[in-house]
Amino acid sequence: MEKIIVLDFGGQYNQLIARRVREMGVYCEILRYDAPVESWVDAELRGIILTGGPNSVYDQGAPGLDVNIARFGVPVLGICYGMQLINRLMGGSVKHARISEYGHTSLKTKGGALFEGIEAETVVFMNHTDFIDAAPEGFSIDAVTDNCPVAAFSNEKNMLYGVQFHPEVRHTVEGEKMLRNFVFGVCRCAGNYRARDQIQSMLDEIRRQVKDGRVVAGLSGGVDSSVACVLADRALKKGQLKCVFVDHGLLRNDEARQVMNTYRDNLGLDIVHIDASERFLEALKGVVDPERKRKIIGELFVRVFEEEARKIDAQYLLQGTIYPDRIESGMGGSATIKSHHNVGGLPKDSLFDAEHIVEPLKSLFKDEVRIIGQALGIPRDMVWRQPFPGPGLAVRCIGELTRERLDMLRNCDKIFREELQKSSLYENIWQSFAVMTNVKTVGVMGDGRTYTNCVALRAVESDDAMTVEASEIPYPVLKSACARIIAEVPGVNRVVYDITSKPPGTIEWE
Repeated sequence: MEKIIVLDFGGQYNQLIARRVREMGVYCEILRYDAPVESWVDAELRGIILTGGPNSVYDQGAPGLDVNIARFGVPVLGICYGMQLINRLMGGSVKHARISEYGHTSLKTKGGALFEGIEAETVVFMNHTDFIDAAPEGFSIDAVTDNCPVAAFSNEKNMLYGVQFHPEVRHTVEGEKMLRNFVFGVCRCAGNYRARDQIQSMLDEIRRQVKDGRVVAGLSGGVDSSVACVLADRALKKGQLKCVFVDHGLLRNDEARQVMNTYRDNLGLDIVHIDASERFLEALKGVVDPERKRKIIGELFVRVFEEEARKIDAQYLLQGTIYPDRIESGMGGSATIKSHHNVGGLPKDSLFDAEHIVEPLKSLFKDEVRIIGQALGIPRDMVWRQPFPGPGLAVRCIGELTRERLDMLRNCDKIFREELQKSSLYENIWQSFAVMTNVKTVGVMGDGRTYTNCVALRAVESDDAMTVEASEIPYPVLKSACARIIAEVPGVNRVVYDITSKPPGTIEWE
């Protein structure tokens, strides 16, 4: 099976590169930049992509390559740091930029294989503080920006290509076309790979890892844990899998009852409901730092799973971890954006070690998980349910968590979702929710002064959770939601709408 290898230098969007290639029907694998060459160079290799990263190529100890990149006989594309690395390896120089480029940037193209069919001027997503001041000998400059004299280059003879921007993110308007030019035009791939083809290998991997052991599974009610549990249920024998739904007191309105009914009635999973709300809220009392919240919640989840595991003598813990969870938690050399409760949260004295964590979805993005879920026959309304974070309302209630504040947030969130559903908008939005901001504002209600809470509403569009844009909710819908929240939720006198994209923000506030 033809493949393209992505060598990972620790950037935030690296898995997106592999995902974009897989979307095109070409198998793509991500490896650390220092993976042994003999482990990935074979007759099926069609191309290599070098990713971005947080380092400067001229720093002492910066990650690099110990081999001649032109020797493989296949095309090589460098993105951001990867382009600068190609430049340095081929004898060029990289300098610190006097003017850094971040976000949407106008790009002027000059030709080259990557820009076949691309407009002469287009918008790309930049994220760099270093730049190439001159292309190495034998390279042509294929694109420039106002502040970047070498925004793309190529050496057709040695099949080396580079772009300073990120074609893998949706913010680069014609980025997908550029990557298609590389995958099909330069690498000559056929494109006969499909995401659902991974199901059998995931089933086999679960069986290989677990063998005759027993597994407890963290089932949150979201699509990731649902698909992971259904995969494990298909892979294992009856009695090997016990699904555990933990109510940590941080769920949305009436969510615990809905989850239990849905999974018993639709999937027939062996599932137990644990009400641990008092335990979680007590542990979180007085905690305001979001990273501490996430760590506390992650550890408590594990402790509850351990207790259930001991009841059935289970040796393994199944989690619905997906790649964005891992990359944002700093796995694989990337910078930590925010810790996810199911990544790196195992206490040192945990019953489960790394070899006993089962994560069949850990290399997939949300949309790929949904493809797998549909192929497994999971009901559509479950597969396309809006994502809900494992830490729940803890990351949407800024500051200290109290029952009063959480109940206010639950009611605000319920009203916002109801208004979106009434307007037939809810199902077409990636994620929508309310945030208790921990900000109090002055207001006038009933001819009197108020000084109460400001609530933020957030709705975003995405297909991978790595980059998002704020949803353009019609003003009448926002106005209706605002009016209802202020009228129906005591203690709230102001509502705002968050229009921040990701990057620079994240989907959640904490």
